[in-house]
Amino acid sequence: MKFINPKTDYAFKKIFGSDESHDILLSFLNAIIYQGRGIIQSLEIIDPYAPGRISGLKTTYFDVKAKLHNGQRVLIEMQAFTVPAFSERMFYNTAKMYVNQLKTGETYPDLVPSIGVAVIDFTIFNQTKEVISSFGLKEEKLLFDYPELPVKLVYVELPKFQKKLEELANMGERWLYFLQKARELEEVPSQMAEIPEINQAFAIANRINLSAEELEDIERREMFVREQKGSIELGRELGITEGRELGIAEGQQIGQLNLIKRLLRRKLGTLTPEIDQMLAELSSDRLTILAEAMFDLTDLADLLTWLETN
Repeated sequence: MKFINPKTDYAFKKIFGSDESHDILLSFLNAIIYQGRGIIQSLEIIDPYAPGRISGLKTTYFDVKAKLHNGQRVLIEMQAFTVPAFSERMFYNTAKMYVNQLKTGETYPDLVPSIGVAVIDFTIFNQTKEVISSFGLKEEKLLFDYPELPVKLVYVELPKFQKKLEELANMGERWLYFLQKARELEEVPSQMAEIPEINQAFAIANRINLSAEELEDIERREMFVREQKGSIELGRELGITEGRELGIAEGQQIGQLNLIKRLLRRKLGTLTPEIDQMLAELSSDRLTILAEAMFDLTDLADLLTWLETN
């Protein structure tokens, strides 16, 4: 058996955000957010993965959203490479999910907390070796919780997880091992297969169960992630080399821009000076959005239209 890489956003949504993924996602969230306790009793996946929509990618969103039995909403995002202001983006999207709850006629007591879960294949918090870090609002001196905590953020830093198969001690560690190692495995380990939800996740991730179109899309996403990671590392080195005047973040953005240009030239041919200038003016966030949209672009006219309207 060969499995797709759960650490790409496309594969992550297929495994955790499909119509048949309810038990998988419930088990994963209870393990990651609540240390294996069955706090979440049931959930509804919002905007589930739909294979027929994936090929174009234009209308596809790669995060996973769920509504829990108690009305809480959870946003789960898989991010395979670092991007500028990722932590700000994660907080903003989770807070937006909280404030957008109220409909006409509803009042503040109707609000329920929102949870953001960021599964990331890079590190943010050098202050700790813990794989999972949870954040909420607390009083600064006495550290008691804000009443009816409105937003909770949970970060899963995958590079910090180094346990071997025989060392796995709980459900959370089994899920982390699945995310880290599924791509390298040729069979489902017996101690993983005995967990129905993890065994089901392996079944969804099994390449033999995917269509040729899905496999092609997955391979394109994996190639993009590899190239993006390479460009970010080169950009980081450039930022360090150039020193304070440029800075690491700016260096990363230059690497990102160079990657986008290279991919666009490969797909569409030589770029015009006008397009080059418009690309240079894009923020890192807009470059990331363009990277996802470029799968839909067929010629330079399409690209120019995108740049003028987005």
